[in-house]
Amino acid sequence: MPTDFSRRLFLGGSGALLAHGLLARSQSQPLPDGRGSVTGGGSVTPAAVSLVKGDDRRKNAHDALEAIDDQIRPALRQKKYVVIKPNNVSTVNPLAATNADTINGILDYLEPRFKGPVMIAEASAGETMEGFENFHYDRVAAERRAQHVSLVDLHQEAKYVTMPLIDFDIHPSPVRLAARLFDPDAFIICSAILKTHNTVVATLSVKNMVLGAPLHSAPKETPRWNDKRRYHTGLRQTHYNMFLTAQKMRPFWGATLIDGFEGMEGNGPASGTPVPSRVAIASTDYIAADRVGVEAMGIDPNWIGYLNFCGQFGLGQFDLDKIEVRGEKVASVRRKYQLHKDIERELLWMGPMTDLPPKLG
Repeated sequence: MPTDFSRRLFLGGSGALLAHGLLARSQSQPLPDGRGSVTGGGSVTPAAVSLVKGDDRRKNAHDALEAIDDQIRPALRQKKYVVIKPNNVSTVNPLAATNADTINGILDYLEPRFKGPVMIAEASAGETMEGFENFHYDRVAAERRAQHVSLVDLHQEAKYVTMPLIDFDIHPSPVRLAARLFDPDAFIICSAILKTHNTVVATLSVKNMVLGAPLHSAPKETPRWNDKRRYHTGLRQTHYNMFLTAQKMRPFWGATLIDGFEGMEGNGPASGTPVPSRVAIASTDYIAADRVGVEAMGIDPNWIGYLNFCGQFGLGQFDLDKIEVRGEKVASVRRKYQLHKDIERELLWMGPMTDLPPKLG
């Protein structure tokens, strides 16, 4: 059975210290324009990413994972249970949420390969169990009893680790993250979607994990609180906080499956319109998977700050030339997604900061 971990596992440290640790372990890399060097990156091995296109969402998910079976199986056999982390940013809009057929495709892949229990676990922005019912995850669990599938609301589980973020004023701000997503006994499978976003341009694997981890109060709990809001503190702060959280979560990530059977463009991540891309992307390297996903959406990868930071500091492979794409060619599935109406303001994170204090000393 899954490990029983502490209800209040407290992991401290400051954002500055985390960044310092990354810098100390990194290597000096040349700047793109040749003006010097920037500390960051380190050596990241080439990554394998599968890219499948087809007219059956469930089969696409299965086939994408099967295409990287050689990458998954060595780690999977060492784990006691599997956690499937869906994307339920909305609990009422099916287009914004992981489809039950996608989860079934993941379970189809696992069935002959893993005999331990499987959890579908989420910390939705709304009421998690309501979303599970609306999107028919309860039916999946009922039909998959032989695979010991259970549904877990991470808010109700109420076990967390903590880490510091920065707030709008660049002051430390603690956040509570679901402890289940930091369990070394779990093989964690991210079940993401190709979607545009209203703050960070696009949301795929990393965004699903990072913003799915912060908790809010469980139903009927008082007083009410919501740590997801601690990420929405300004454009720069959001990208940086997502990067810090990804750095903390990265050692526990198993594999990711990005469902692009019907992606979302426009005013994502919850109110956009459908795009019939008909693809599935899988990898054990979440950064590489997201890079391929961004390419499939026709989005400039330089616009997505948190993914660039993750690539620069060695959390995964962000260099497309060092990613082995198995299956379809990226160019053959690329479809330019319409971005959020606020895209021009979203990109302000890239410019100079104009609100710094006057020079002292």
